[in-house]
Amino acid sequence: MTHLLLRADASPTIGVGHVSRMVAFAEQASSRGWSVTFSGTLTSADWFAAQLDELGVAVVPPTDPGDASALPRLASAVEADVVLVDHYGIGEQRAAVNAAGAVLVSLESREFGRRQADVVVESELHDLPRPDDGSPMVLRGPRYAPLREQVRRARRRRARRHSEAAGSGSAPKVVVVLGGGAVWREEVTRTMCALRDTGMAFDAEVVAHGDPEVPETVPGQRFAVSAPDTRLPERLADADLAVSAAGVTLLEACCIGVPTALLLLVDNQEAGYTAAVDAGLAAGLGWASDLASPHALDGAAKALRALLAEPGRRGRMASSAASAVDGLGAARVLDAAVEAKAAAP
Repeated sequence: MTHLLLRADASPTIGVGHVSRMVAFAEQASSRGWSVTFSGTLTSADWFAAQLDELGVAVVPPTDPGDASALPRLASAVEADVVLVDHYGIGEQRAAVNAAGAVLVSLESREFGRRQADVVVESELHDLPRPDDGSPMVLRGPRYAPLREQVRRARRRRARRHSEAAGSGSAPKVVVVLGGGAVWREEVTRTMCALRDTGMAFDAEVVAHGDPEVPETVPGQRFAVSAPDTRLPERLADADLAVSAAGVTLLEACCIGVPTALLLLVDNQEAGYTAAVDAGLAAGLGWASDLASPHALDGAAKALRALLAEPGRRGRMASSAASAVDGLGAARVLDAAVEAKAAAP
């Protein structure tokens, strides 16, 4: 039986995107009859921890990112055939992992998490140049984005809805989600202010940690704040507009086919943000931190007002996004891992 070892972390600071991708790989590996071990922290990701448990994944303590021998030792101990790493703080590992009898699959985002591997995965929307580091197989683009079955179900759910059913006179449903970290409390509050300043009617669900401050609204506007849970894909499937950070949720929103307005939270999101906006897959609102400026806040409000007022534009954007991301990336990556393992000496 093939054994897959996953290594990633979640925390209030880095969010839960890395672990979300690990769940997608665990689902796909389990469907193939593989055994799976996860090593990492699951802080602020209790719902993903429950999913790993349901899949029968063995969860072990995180290896020390600063100890270059820790992950290969674990790979040897669990007799891993494939080691899959989604972590920005772990350095070069390929030779040691290979010596432990496994092939290394490494997820990266531009230079973040970049390391030599038997299979490198950069499942971003952009196509920026990547240096040749000797990795024999490099899988690039959104066709390799590892998305959970729940996201693919939400895609099917949305496809079953009547085209622009929300155009029946009810206020547009908006979902605001800026990652799983509590550190973005102020940015979430400012995003709500930008929505309020559109002057348009809407029914907004804000998915956030940190109890963001809800601004006063004008008639026809509603905000409801809830902590992150397992239902985000279903919420996105039923939304008329999402306001999201340009991280893992961007690819999920594209796959589901929900029109999305993007905010930038951290540097490693910038290339994907630019690519999505330039390709017409999403609308850009700029840096979330800039919303502290009245000028930037007004610009974001105008962009959101245009989206709320134009259901046809939202529909075209959603169709383009869904065509770009089909949600089958985890299967393609594990196929490549099997190929790499077969070719290993």
